[in-house]
Amino acid sequence: QSQLVESGGGSVQPGGSLRLSCTASGFRLEYYSIGWFRQAPGKEREGVLCLRSRDVRTYVEDSVKGRFTISRDNAKNTVYLQMNSLEPEDTAVYYCAASPRDVSAVEYMCKARSYEYDYWGQGTQVTVSS
Repeated sequence: QSQLVESGGGSVQPGGSLRLSCTASGFRLEYYSIGWFRQAPGKEREGVLCLRSRDVRTYVEDSVKGRFTISRDNAKNTVYLQMNSLEPEDTAVYYCAASPRDVSAVEYMCKARSYEYDYWGQGTQVTVSS
């Protein structure tokens, strides 16, 4: 069964860091474009960082720019979301998603509801609080 499994969430104080992992089974993640999304209570889901597979070009949402980065370990079939300088506003359930579809603008992967992802992780809670 092909799936994405996330890990690495937790509670952290403002200014702290977390690294989320997203591991694929049943398919090679390196051939897929990746989206990291989050959903806070009472808010719509938002794309925070997306990576286009064919050229590793990324889109980073303004509120996390300079603080969140994405990386891949193809040997582990895993992508990571490194989150630094965390703020209370970053509190949310975080999801990774994977799609084999190409896209002309990477931003579209994060912002367009019509861009389809074939696989979604189960979500992991990130809580930033003092």
